[in-house]
Amino acid sequence: QVQLVESGGGLVQAGGSLRLSCVCTTSGRTCSNYVMGWFRQAPGKEREFVARVNWSGLSTYYTDSVKGRFTITRDNAKNTVYLQMNSLKPEDTAVYYCAANLGIGRSTTGADYWGQGTQVTVPS
Repeated sequence: QVQLVESGGGLVQAGGSLRLSCVCTTSGRTCSNYVMGWFRQAPGKEREFVARVNWSGLSTYYTDSVKGRFTITRDNAKNTVYLQMNSLKPEDTAVYYCAANLGIGRSTTGADYWGQGTQVTVPS
């Protein structure tokens, strides 16, 4: 079983920055066994993929709308994944969810485990 706890959300003006954190705890496999990612869900919309990082942290992948603005990293020693969000826009407003997958195959479409979410609001 994997537990994911996000933090770092809040209200920020357009153009500003936030850093989200996701702490992973597990009673079985170590968190470094999981591909970690971030998804988001805006009001009235479906949950969408944002970014993922592979087991070692050396490979990352982003949805087009955040490329060049968001950076995903992981610190396996701290069992923590980060999402640095710069140049935030009103359309980035959403609940952001941390996600963990044993395999990389579905890491852009779903997750084996989800966090509870953290709200990010960028007023227009």
